[in-house]
Amino acid sequence: MREKAGLTIQQAVAGLGFSDTKLGRVETGHNNLPRVEDLEKLLDRYGVDDIDDRDALLVLHRDSLSRDPYIPYRDTMPSGMSLYAGLEADARAMRAWQPSYVFGLLQTEGYMRSMFLTGKSVEETTTAFVENNIRLRLERKRLITREDSPLSLRVILDESALRRMIGGPEVMKEQYEEIERLAQQDNVTVQILPQKLVCYRADINFAVLDFDSSVAPIVQSDISGAITVTDKEIDVWKHSQRFDAMRAEALGPSATAGFLHQLAREIE
Repeated sequence: MREKAGLTIQQAVAGLGFSDTKLGRVETGHNNLPRVEDLEKLLDRYGVDDIDDRDALLVLHRDSLSRDPYIPYRDTMPSGMSLYAGLEADARAMRAWQPSYVFGLLQTEGYMRSMFLTGKSVEETTTAFVENNIRLRLERKRLITREDSPLSLRVILDESALRRMIGGPEVMKEQYEEIERLAQQDNVTVQILPQKLVCYRADINFAVLDFDSSVAPIVQSDISGAITVTDKEIDVWKHSQRFDAMRAEALGPSATAGFLHQLAREIE
């Protein structure tokens, strides 16, 4: 919104009572904007006059502050995760690409635990860090399994992510079964991009989140251990193009179960 208004960060905060550093960290997803009054000031500065648009943004902001289920996990969240988790909880739909691991919202607890424990000594993380991150991921997973308005999720997984051995054969077979189970839900679609295909593959994982019409889509990606979030139109467009290109090349959703069965047979 700031860029649409043609303002620099310094111009946006001038006279509003908070620093350009604070706004910069909010825009990059490192911090939340804790005061509704600050958001109202920014909406005025950005020229957002439509009453419905303002009300939708203010309600979204108030809700995210008042019903944040992730507060207990904030101390162990990576940079930018707190803001993203709040946005994710309010999203209507998500399109995601994961080339390296099973996508987080599809993971079993066994897969999560094995993944975090593998890196525990190298990353010098604590047992509390591991357990908190598992609980956080399981809490986020409820977005696609809840009965009331579950998140619409479409995921493309690179075959290499499914072949990467995490925790051993039993953990992997359980994970394949879980992906198949979740993909049977009406709100979850999983496609696999085979390794043998010569086609476009994005280098890093990303997710495009869509909200109600009054809230602009966002893009999330992981870079150097931090979560980045942006609503810049050009970035949303580029990542949507990337997703559509890979979706067109990936196996159809009906082929997912058979592919997973074959992977499970290969590791027996």
